[in-house]
Amino acid sequence: MMPVRLSGVTRSYGDTVALDGVDLDVVEGSTTGLLGPNGAGKSTLIGLVAGLRRADAGTIELFGGDPRVAANRVALGMTPQETGLPDALRVGEVARFVAGHFPDPMPSGELLERFGLSGLERKQTGSLSGGQKRRLAVALAFAGRPRLVLLDEPTTGLDVDGRRALWEGVRAFHADGGTVLLTTHYLEEIESLAQRVVVLANGRVVADGSVDDVRGLVKRSRVTLTAPVLPELDGVIHTERDGVAWELHTADADALVRELVTRNVAFSDLQVRRASLEEAFLTITSAGMSR
Repeated sequence: MMPVRLSGVTRSYGDTVALDGVDLDVVEGSTTGLLGPNGAGKSTLIGLVAGLRRADAGTIELFGGDPRVAANRVALGMTPQETGLPDALRVGEVARFVAGHFPDPMPSGELLERFGLSGLERKQTGSLSGGQKRRLAVALAFAGRPRLVLLDEPTTGLDVDGRRALWEGVRAFHADGGTVLLTTHYLEEIESLAQRVVVLANGRVVADGSVDDVRGLVKRSRVTLTAPVLPELDGVIHTERDGVAWELHTADADALVRELVTRNVAFSDLQVRRASLEEAFLTITSAGMSR
């Protein structure tokens, strides 16, 4: 049974189409990252899977049932973009309160340690830093030992150390067989955590595959080299120069290198790199938004 299955899902807000006939299966034990520009439909999709919104058309299944039925959400954990914590309660009290809603919760000490919050049990949540509040909000999604966790922009506002502490907690959950569906603007986060990338643009899935698969959809490479001067070369999409250092963007790096050699161009320090995930993301979503 797929933890999540969407088939032909459409959702609009007035004249704005947030999702337009989206099909998506999330495999048990996987970590799937949703990428897309603002307004692409990522948070809408998360809300539909969590049973917080109703689709205009299509079907949504959570563990084989309707996500709006509470019994089907027992094995679900979630951290939305915006969360509120009771300022007067202590961190340990909040963790125990949330854990009390589940039949087999994770001990609060273990939960807090997993997300780098050890030693804060007796601190009131109102006195936590913004980053600590965010880490606690994410940690609470794992309190009930869920099978599936939905994370909507989980590391927004965190510094580098806080982000990496949260990543370690997510990795530990995944290593134990858990399933993760997350949205993020941090491409490094996708590369670090996700085995699968789904790119949304204009409410539609415009790319779906591994990080390498998504990079491969963009036929662009970066060729860097050192040369005092370069002639006009075929197939160069974009050129950047800093003194004798050149960066050439091309769809066919092999052909470009062959041309450099056959034309006896004096160069050194040649390197060829594939398109980065960021370049692929920008290219794919720009194409998707223009449709």
